[in-house]
Amino acid sequence: MLELLSPAGSPEAVVAAVQSGADAIYLGLEDFNARRGAKNFTRQEFCEAASYCRVRGCKVYVAMNTLALDRELQEVAALGRFVSENGADAVIVQDLGVSRILKAVCPDLPQHGSTQMSVHNLAGANAAAELGMSRVVLARELSLEQIRHITAKAPIETEVFVHGALCFCHSGQCYMSALIGRRSGNRGTCAQPCRLAYGMGRRADEYPLSLKDNCLISHLEELEKAGVSCLKIEGRMKRPEYTAITSQTYSKAISEGAEVAERDMENLNLAFSRDGFTDGYFTGEREDMFGTRGEHDKETDRLFTEVRRSYASGELRRVPVNFYAMVRKNEGFRLLAEDADGNKVSLLGEKPQTAESHSLTEKSLSDQLYKTGGTPYHCKSVISKVEEGLNLKSSAINSLRREALSALTEKREALPRRRYGTFPQAPKAELRLQTVLNLQVSSAEQLSLALAELEVKNIYVPLQILAAEPACVLPFSESGKNIIAVLPRVITDTETAEISELLKSVRRVGVSEALVGNLGHIAPAKIAGFEVRGDFGLNATNSFALQTLKNAGLLSVTASFELRMAQVRDLIKCMDTEIIAYGRLPLMVTDQCIIKRSAGACTGCTQINLSDRMGSVFPVVREFGCRNVILNSHKLFIADKMQDVSASGVWGARLLFTTESARECVEITKSYLGQSQYKPNGLTRGLYYRGVE
Repeated sequence: MLELLSPAGSPEAVVAAVQSGADAIYLGLEDFNARRGAKNFTRQEFCEAASYCRVRGCKVYVAMNTLALDRELQEVAALGRFVSENGADAVIVQDLGVSRILKAVCPDLPQHGSTQMSVHNLAGANAAAELGMSRVVLARELSLEQIRHITAKAPIETEVFVHGALCFCHSGQCYMSALIGRRSGNRGTCAQPCRLAYGMGRRADEYPLSLKDNCLISHLEELEKAGVSCLKIEGRMKRPEYTAITSQTYSKAISEGAEVAERDMENLNLAFSRDGFTDGYFTGEREDMFGTRGEHDKETDRLFTEVRRSYASGELRRVPVNFYAMVRKNEGFRLLAEDADGNKVSLLGEKPQTAESHSLTEKSLSDQLYKTGGTPYHCKSVISKVEEGLNLKSSAINSLRREALSALTEKREALPRRRYGTFPQAPKAELRLQTVLNLQVSSAEQLSLALAELEVKNIYVPLQILAAEPACVLPFSESGKNIIAVLPRVITDTETAEISELLKSVRRVGVSEALVGNLGHIAPAKIAGFEVRGDFGLNATNSFALQTLKNAGLLSVTASFELRMAQVRDLIKCMDTEIIAYGRLPLMVTDQCIIKRSAGACTGCTQINLSDRMGSVFPVVREFGCRNVILNSHKLFIADKMQDVSASGVWGARLLFTTESARECVEITKSYLGQSQYKPNGLTRGLYYRGVE
């Protein structure tokens, strides 16, 4: 049976989810979850919620799915231990360092890989399993075919988002909110800039980044046949009534297996939608996926009032219990209660009296035991034995029934027994005395002879360019520079064969290193014979994440550009660590082709521009697989801060060339080499000197 996982952004939403049929809930405490703007839970509220759920047979997963800094890791470990000791059934994690620490401190606490890990292929699911995770939440952009392939072959469970908001960018790869407004999605404070108006060569009066909400309720049988373990509803920022409506509707659809009623779809739409719903990623029909939130509907208020009255009125969800009762002369009334989980309690009550007029019968005793109203239990069956000629007060029967259910509740509330370890030893730093300058290009035209003459160490070139035009890097390799193939940001299983052929082609011409930005790309690159370096998409923000990536065999890693320079400096660099020191930083990578929507086709057109209401212009460029990358409107420039870069102890500083001409690439490189005073227009220091919230 599919598990239904519902959002709980507040204690009231816990009741709404549980009483509406959720098999599990997910919630967040304190600051280490991706919805810091939700009400979230105090520690006391969490304990109460976990107890409430355990009694009613509902699991509790704690979201700890944000990136953490070194100075926060002790607090993360303490929180992980707290939720484990107080009944969490699993934690949901993104950060590789957080995962490593929780595995050491709470080895028996199951971990689920968050959708923020950007797992979009089988190799990514395998990597999550190797990290010790028991489940992985797949990327929302996957089709049924891709979900089926991963689920059939992965060594761990898969979880799929079936309802709620769709991010425009692949989860975990969005830096737009951070770079524009210092509110990081990877730190749980996304400001949702994708929901704002933009222009595509016109006024900013369109919504080209705002997707409709996902709705896969008509595809549940397909997901079950695919082997998916858990269906997840998005919405910790939404009201408890939304949680109740979506949970109830999906629970009914799962249990009944029938076509969803029109009224149920109307209720889902009233609860929350953006011009209706979409299943575009799941089906591959992506033409009509865009929508915005309309005006508040009075019908919604009416529905919410009705639903709130329902889930708050009492126990709608009840645990089945069986009673075994015996009434015999000269013995106390014996009652045994047992639930489906094997919990048993046996109690001894009052002795029966000799009946003067009416004798107690097995039916009358059963009738009394069936009265479990007002409790989280319903009596499934009663087996009773009553000797003739005896009587027992109804109050005595009721009292023992209440005592039995209370004792059963205590058993169901019991916390799991788990082992606990200590905070792991910090990684050992590797000393680097000098920072090398590396370049990354986006086109063959940028690889000019003038650029090849400059003193840089490594040249990162897109895999597709190296395969199509291997001669373009000859001047660089002949001058002693190391050529590194850059893999696409997203490679699904339906694209791995093409990437594999490209890797083989590039390997044959002598390129032996690859730059990857996803856990699911490491194994394919290694299988193809490449040594691997880690890109910014791995979101390394702490020393234990670096240690994990080193253990995975990476040669180097790129520190997240959401870190301040002081935080980069404080990283314990157990491996070669690089930062991006120049360029239009990528804000989003998306499976939506904005270029096609704007120009009518993406063939022959490599770039368009998005403009916001403030007049900022964001270039949009093509990416492998007809994906797009939205670039920042300003160029990161810290050539005059290279002393700070060197003092931070990083191995490499990378100049990221995207929309620059060949000449500008040369001038910028000279500036970083101290050979020029050139500065681009519209520059920014990025987040290195201001950080994120």
